[in-house]
Amino acid sequence: MTSFPIDPEQIATFRRDGVVLIPGLFGDHVDALREGVAQNMADPGPYASDNRAEGRGRFFDDYCNWNRIAAFEQVIRRSPVGQVAAELMGSRSVQLFHDHVLVKEPGTTKATPWHQDAPYYFVEGVQTVSFWSPLDPVREATLRCVAGSHRWPKPVLPTRWLSGDAFYGDRDSYMAVPDPDAEGMDIREWAMAPGDAVAFNYGILHGARGNHAATSRRAFSLRVVGDDARYVERPGPTSPPFPGHGMQPGERLREDWFPVIYDRH
Repeated sequence: MTSFPIDPEQIATFRRDGVVLIPGLFGDHVDALREGVAQNMADPGPYASDNRAEGRGRFFDDYCNWNRIAAFEQVIRRSPVGQVAAELMGSRSVQLFHDHVLVKEPGTTKATPWHQDAPYYFVEGVQTVSFWSPLDPVREATLRCVAGSHRWPKPVLPTRWLSGDAFYGDRDSYMAVPDPDAEGMDIREWAMAPGDAVAFNYGILHGARGNHAATSRRAFSLRVVGDDARYVERPGPTSPPFPGHGMQPGERLREDWFPVIYDRH
């Protein structure tokens, strides 16, 4: 595992706003991640989806493949992502939650809907971070994040990306999905080079436009948790579901399923 220089201002921005750009985080691992994405698309896992409900093009996404695609595990364990996550979160240790591949082929008009990750997950805690890294240069199809949305009094209602239906029946515990553009929210987005990464808290509202460029927009996302993360039950099946995990509310995530990828000591 290599060390990576993280600026104190980046840490302060992440803890205040819930989102920060980390240029070059996966810069030494772009080729390996591209290999892994190609393998993933050629051999999709059980959770793979082609989000073609509207418009043109192909929006492929799949998750939880790190333990069957060697390139993904290699990057997770050899890159500085665990060290950077620990410093951003202020956590002694970092556990892997899951990987996620998102590919928008040229001319894909389907946008990634506005959503927060946290309501889909069976994890609660302040110390959470998702890393989103493009494997192609991006401008318009880059990630868009609403700064400070991890501190909203209610989580945003999770919905199914194709149908738009509510993920859970209990709507009262959630706020409706807002329109950040129409409501003038503080949206952070960056033109990014391959290997750059956006780091954001699980509670940050985020989305992405369609890919109207003539080239693919491949992205690799990695979700990790820190010391205070605990298993929590939701009003229905979560995504990812991780069937048969056997955990009880309040327990730390089991390390044989969610391995520790970094420990300060």
